[in-house]
Amino acid sequence: MSASPSAKAPRILVVDDNPAIHADFRKILCGQVGTARSVELEAAEAALFGEPEESSLQVTFRVESAHQGQEALAMVERALQEGDPYQLAFVDVRMPPGWDGVETLEHLWQVAPDLQAVICTAHSDYAWDDFVRRLGQTDSLLILKKPFETIEVLQLAHALTRKWELAKQARLCIADLDRLVQQRTAELVAANAELQREVAQRLRAEVALRESEARFSRAFEFSPVPLALLRLEPFRFVDANPAFVELCGVSRTELLAASASPVEWVTQGPAPAPVTLDLQRPLRQESCLCKRPDGQERRVLLSSQPVSLGQETCLLLAAEDITAQVRLEEQLRQTQKLEAVGQLTAGIAHEFNNILTVILGNISLLQSGDVNPALQAALLERTTEYAQRAARLTQQLLAFSRRQWLQPRPLDLAETLQRMVPLLAGSLGDRHNVRFRTAAALPPVLADPHGLEQVLLQLLLNARDAAPNGDTIEITTGCADVTPETAAKTPDARPGSFVWFEVTDHGCGIAPEVLPRIFDPFFTTKGLGRATGLGLSTVHGIVKQHEGWVEVRTRPGEGSTFRVYLPVAPVEATAGQDGSSPAAPQLSCAASANLGCGVAQGQGPIILLVEDEIPVRDLTAELLKRRGYRVLKATDADEAMRLWETSGAVPDLLLTDVVMPGRMNGYDLAQTLQCLNPELKVIYTSGYSPDIVRETLERQPGTIFLSKPYHPRALFEAIDRCLRETGHPNNSSGPTSTAIMPACA
Repeated sequence: MSASPSAKAPRILVVDDNPAIHADFRKILCGQVGTARSVELEAAEAALFGEPEESSLQVTFRVESAHQGQEALAMVERALQEGDPYQLAFVDVRMPPGWDGVETLEHLWQVAPDLQAVICTAHSDYAWDDFVRRLGQTDSLLILKKPFETIEVLQLAHALTRKWELAKQARLCIADLDRLVQQRTAELVAANAELQREVAQRLRAEVALRESEARFSRAFEFSPVPLALLRLEPFRFVDANPAFVELCGVSRTELLAASASPVEWVTQGPAPAPVTLDLQRPLRQESCLCKRPDGQERRVLLSSQPVSLGQETCLLLAAEDITAQVRLEEQLRQTQKLEAVGQLTAGIAHEFNNILTVILGNISLLQSGDVNPALQAALLERTTEYAQRAARLTQQLLAFSRRQWLQPRPLDLAETLQRMVPLLAGSLGDRHNVRFRTAAALPPVLADPHGLEQVLLQLLLNARDAAPNGDTIEITTGCADVTPETAAKTPDARPGSFVWFEVTDHGCGIAPEVLPRIFDPFFTTKGLGRATGLGLSTVHGIVKQHEGWVEVRTRPGEGSTFRVYLPVAPVEATAGQDGSSPAAPQLSCAASANLGCGVAQGQGPIILLVEDEIPVRDLTAELLKRRGYRVLKATDADEAMRLWETSGAVPDLLLTDVVMPGRMNGYDLAQTLQCLNPELKVIYTSGYSPDIVRETLERQPGTIFLSKPYHPRALFEAIDRCLRETGHPNNSSGPTSTAIMPACA
């Protein structure tokens, strides 16, 4: 006998005044008779139900005891209330005092008519006729003579509980059938009534249809929207209103007589294709070009909808001519672009003119020859300072345009900000304090530490300027799950899991009319000459590069809060990462000393320098020679190849510009030379965005990119890092990794 492992075992009630009888039943029915019981059980199952399946589970029973009839009746009633009724009862005939077995069954069947029963007796107290006379003719009663055999009890238990279960299922099926019959009868009655209503409505609908067709015909004919009716198999225009005829540039007669569309509808996009008309997939304002036979093109929004004409399904086509609107939008966008470029150009010109004024003026004084050594040193220091200011301005422009190179890695935002705050707070002055609060635990974010430092610094400086008389600036962190409903309220937001930090000041706040422009480049409210207007635009650009966004809450006179959202790092990005920052490369003693010191000139490693800008090439070569390197100079890749073949020396390192004239750029040159010498090390340089060599750095771990303008110390540091891997005698050994070297020391 098989049973589902998840189903409850059959529940059996033993009613007998002898405790020993209860123990015997439990041994037989609860699987406690050992091997003998198992053999007998299997034999009984085979006799009753055939050979069991090999993987079937043996049925055991839940056996409960009652010692007299009243107790048994209470247990049966309680089981029914619990929804777990008894299926079978073994009842002894003699149970003094109180009810005997027959009387007990009379009461039990009053509350549980489906209960199967076995009368257990060792005496002939009742004949079968007596049982029938008192209990009625029933198929739910069997007699078991004492003493009984184990196999007899097992057979009766299996058969009668199975019978009870099948009877229960049959009753349920009958109840379902009865319910379905009643339900179907009610449906048929309702359908009949509905059919009678439909017959009456059909007559009214025919009248309404004729009136509707007349209204549709008038609306179709006089609508200013180009409309047409057409069938697709075979393709043919059924009707078209005057506006559609004018849009197509053909007569109505030609349009209706054509076996194919006289105009061509072409979708917009990178790969234009004919518009597909389909009865199953209506169009919803598909933007396309209408190419007329006379060669004109109209920009239209095409819509379609299936409609029924008698017994045939046709397509209603609507074409909205938006040619004039598109032209106006293009003109507006072009005007806005020119205004933005003008503002950007004016801001850049203003900043660089100030920088160049200082640099050119200092150089002019130095060239005059009438400058004492102290003033000469001051002029050189000021010239260097303004050159670095120009480099920083370039980096800010790259950050604003989201072209700055970032190297994101999994970071603990709270730990990273906690490390940065003390270093950056010193730039705020004595009147401002920074209070940092963080959540207990934050998930890691995929971010660039240098980029985060720029964002935090600009926000702190902005908070300082908002309260010039002093303030406590608050930095807070947290995490948030952004729902689609929440994301829809912020233009740059998107759903997902994010970590955020915010900088709050209690200063002047931001006026409502100014708020929409705070992230525009070179826009500032601090007055001419007091700020570049690139701070918040840099913040916006860096955060967007991190796939995050910035939210601003402000009220005039009550301060502002800038909250930066950063996406949580994917699980695969954090695997194997400890979140710690790699150790910054240390300058060798030669790199940190005077620029002219080092090994004797011409005795160090050989560097092949490829640079098409002659002043840059000559300056770099002179710096390298003063450092002790041997230098081979080339203007482009072709000259570099000739030097490689004819110089007789094998360069240790290639220092090449990425963008150069000629048939090969710096990357192609490096690939070619590394095929000839796999040990050749490469440093790329460029004044363009690092995006140009992004693919190279991703595919070639170990390469280094040096962004122009670069300080000589940055150049020497890059060379030291690159040659360190080879264990060159002029360079200390140590690990290398792909890196973007700083532009200025």
